[in-house]
Amino acid sequence: MAFVVTDNCIRCKYTDCVAVCPVDAFHEGPNFLAINPEVCIDCDLCVPECAAQAIFQEDDLPEGMEQYLELNAELAQIWPVITEVKEAPADAEEWDGVKNKREHLII
Repeated sequence: MAFVVTDNCIRCKYTDCVAVCPVDAFHEGPNFLAINPEVCIDCDLCVPECAAQAIFQEDDLPEGMEQYLELNAELAQIWPVITEVKEAPADAEEWDGVKNKREHLII
């Protein structure tokens, strides 16, 4: 099992979650984070740290978020690992809670 970053992370990209990951499973893209399912140890430490409430256990993905399981795996193969907290985008609060942000994902 692994955890999955979903839609609400897009354009929010809060990075508090990466600081608590004991196995460096997070990968950073321009406006989204992804979790490498091959590295994730299912520890659940990242979930309470996610200000956008965008991280879910793969078996508990909200309806309509199933595509993010495969997307996290794909992006983790091309994006670099992130291990330190970075400042969120200036407009992160404006994007937090906006639905259906997939079209805004920059790969």
